This record gives sequence, C-alpha cells and structure tokens, in this order.
Amino acid sequence: MAEKHHYKGLTDAQVLESRAKHGENSLSSVEGEPLWKQFLEKFTDPIIIILLVALVFSFGVSTYEFTVHNTGIHAFLEPVGILFAVLLATGVAFYFEQKANKQFEILNQVNDDIYYKVIRNERITQVLKKDIVVGDVVILETGEEIPADGELLEAVSLHVNESTLTGEPMVHKTTNPADFEAEATYPSNYICRGTSVSDGHCIFEVKKVGDATEYGKVFEGVQIDNSVKTPLNEQLDHLAGMITKISYAIAALVIVGRLIVYFTSADHSLDTIDWVSFGGYLLNTVMIAITVVVVAVPEGLPMSVTLSLAYSMRSMMATNNLVRKMHACETMGATTVICTDKTGTLTQNQMTIYETFFNAGIDEKLIAESMAVNSTAYLDFTDKDKPSVLGNPTEGALLLWLYGKGINYLPIREESEVLQQLTFSTERKYMATLVQSPTLGKPVLYVKGAPEIVMTFCHEGGKFLSDISQADFEAKLLQYQNQAMRTIGFAYKVIDDPKAIISENGKLVVNGL
Repeated sequence: MAEKHHYKGLTDAQVLESRAKHGENSLSSVEGEPLWKQFLEKFTDPIIIILLVALVFSFGVSTYEFTVHNTGIHAFLEPVGILFAVLLATGVAFYFEQKANKQFEILNQVNDDIYYKVIRNERITQVLKKDIVVGDVVILETGEEIPADGELLEAVSLHVNESTLTGEPMVHKTTNPADFEAEATYPSNYICRGTSVSDGHCIFEVKKVGDATEYGKVFEGVQIDNSVKTPLNEQLDHLAGMITKISYAIAALVIVGRLIVYFTSADHSLDTIDWVSFGGYLLNTVMIAITVVVVAVPEGLPMSVTLSLAYSMRSMMATNNLVRKMHACETMGATTVICTDKTGTLTQNQMTIYETFFNAGIDEKLIAESMAVNSTAYLDFTDKDKPSVLGNPTEGALLLWLYGKGINYLPIREESEVLQQLTFSTERKYMATLVQSPTLGKPVLYVKGAPEIVMTFCHEGGKFLSDISQADFEAKLLQYQNQAMRTIGFAYKVIDDPKAIISENGKLVVNGL
C-alpha cells in the first residue's frame, strides 16, 4: 500500500494542536463518588431503613429495661444483633461492587494500552490507542480493533465486524464509490471505533476520537442509571411498605387494647385514676408496642438477599461477565420480553458448522487441507478448552470444525507451500489458493465461496464434475437457505501448469474443478 501512495501524516506540532482542539482518544467515564458516600448509599435500601428504625426502637427498649428493671447488659443483645445484621449486609454488598468496579477499571486501562501503526512525520511509528488524534493516518491489519472513527484511504478485501454497533458481523468496506452500499448503517468508506477488522487490511484517516466517536456515544448512553429500579428493588420496596404498615397497625392495636383493658378494669376508673401509675403503665405499653415492631422486622432478610446476589455476581464473574451492581444479577431472571434483531436469535457471536454435504468418495485429507490452507484465519489456543477465532469468523468456523475432529490446521498450513492466492471479495464471492499439496504431492487449486458461484467452475465438456448431481446440490442448498443458514461451497483441481491459473485481473481461468 505504501508503494502506491505516499502519506506524510501529522507532524509533532500538528499532533499537539489536534489533541488540544479535539481532545484525547479516550472515553470519559462517569466521575465516581467518594468511597464513604458509596458505602452510605447502601443504607438507602428500604429493608435496611426498616432495620435502622428497628435498631433505634430496640435500643430505646433495651435502655428502658436496663435502667428501670436492671436487667443487665444482656438487654442490649437485640440492638447489637440488628446492628451486626445491617453492617454485614451493607459491607458485603459494598465489597463485591467495589471489586467489580476495579475489574472494570483494569479492563478499560488494558484496552487503552494497545499500540497502533500510525504515519507521522512521513514515517511509520507506533503509538498508544489513547494517543491517536484527529488527522492521524492509521494502518490496520486483520484482527485489529479499530481505534477511532475515520475515512478509508485504502482498503484491500476489507471486511469489518460491526456487531458491537450494528449487530452485523461481516460488513464490506471499500474506497470504490461504485461498490458503496446505499442501505449500510455507516458509509462503506467509513469505519468506527470499537469494531474490528475481520479480513483484509486498510489505511484510514482519523476523523473523530474519544466521546465524539459512534462508540463513544453508545458508551455514554449505557452508563449506569441508578434511578431505574430492578424488579427485586421494587419487590423489596413493596415488602418493606407492607412490613411497616402491618407492624405499625399491630403496635397501634396493642396500645389501644391495653388502654381499653386498663380503663375497663374496676380498679382504674376515671374518677380514681392514679396518674403516676397510669404513666408507668402507658410507658410499659409503648415499650411492648415498640417490641412488636422490632420483632416484626426480618433481620436476616437483607443478609439472605445480599449473599444470594453476591453468589450470583461471583458466578457471573467466573464466566467473564462483570456486573457493577449486585441487584442487576436478578434482572435477567425477571425478563419477560427479549427484543432481538432481524435474525430473531441471541447467539454466542461465534459461527459454527452445523452440517456438511460432501462427495462420499472424497479424501478427508483433501477437505482438511482445503480448509486449512485456503484461509486467512487463525485460532487462539490460550484457552485450550475453548479456542477463539482470530480473523474471518466464517473461516474460523471451518478451523474450529477441524479442531473438533482432532485435526490441527497449523501443521497442514505450514507444510503446504502457497503458490498463488486470490483473497475473498464481495465482487468475486470466492477465494482461491494454489498450493503444493503434501497430500497429493502435486499443485492443487482450492476454491471456496458462494456455492452457486463455485458450481459454475465445476464443469468440463458440459459435464458436472461431482459424484453428486448439480440438481441434488441445488436442492440441498435451497434447504439450507430456507433454514436461514450461511452456506459455503468447496472445490479443488489438480493443476499441471501452476503459472496459468490466476490471471492478472483476478479472474479464475481454469475450469474443471
């Protein structure tokens, strides 16, 4: 690409000027509240508020029992128990949420500590993602995440995974106006931060950075809104209100009932009432009513709810799902309606092979070789139990299929010398690779792509070269398409003259695959 065009990029002075004018390429996070304030917010839970009220009442009753009846220090066991329940519930919730917030901060920091190839001062250099500015000329390869919004200067077989913004895992990008897609969410010559290069490579000029990018707008819109209550919050609010009303009603009935009993007894008529005795009786009655209120409060409920949510939060973190607020753990379980995109499905964002339909007599080694060498994708085996795809997700699905059959694609690819290759493009709708096959010991041309296109190459002398008829292939293809499946066709041919395979204009010139 550098041989076709000479890009000067920004000078050091222009970089400083651009950063001062447009800002850094980092997302502005919500300013965090002090730790003490975050901890005090835990006491705004309705059940905790009831416990605090019960704590005050219980302390008052205990003080009365201790001073009037000399019951001893054990009179304060009830308020101490309530205080312990409050501090334990709020402390556990505070600890787990702070732990999750630290994990988010680490992820955001790591995400910014990525180097990108940038042209500055007429030279290619590497800069951190956060140091990229508007006007920078950035070079991207397959598998790299796009660091900022920008306009393409050059693009070769470029496909971008826009699933983070639009839900589309494979979007063709180009600088050729004739190939622009009118119905695309974003212009065909424009790429956005937060998406990634699935296939091909490109050079683009940065137009927006940080919060001004499309990803930055989405990031700002999904910041936590604490004013929205989860279903569990609403249920606990309702329970707290019900407990308050019932306990206060019972306490009022206790007071009224004991007063009626007092004044209806023969020894306590209104004419002969002993106000000192009545005062002591009334105070004792109020203490009994307060005790009823305290007893009605479930001290163990907040702790039970907190531990349950903390365990759910821990389980989600173990599966690489971070949750900032514990109450959000139960929100998904309360979901009644899920709105999805046009496919009507929720996926793992990873393609897999559902079914294969090959000629019965074909050598399985050739199938494996075709998938391994006629591909630009790789597998990341960092997690041996669940390898991930680097590059084109469709090609990655083929490699995962081989892996599931106990076949490692890498040795096959390394042993096969690539003689010529046509990368996939939306114009051709196929990819072709000519290799020196270790399986057959001869040059072999492997082709994969849209089945209807690949089948046009598989004719010689008017005959369809396959053990399965073309009609059967087309019927099977229609069946898969009716099931909304993505289909891909494979073909191969042993080549005698490797130099006469792929023409300069990118056309496949050998039939009889």
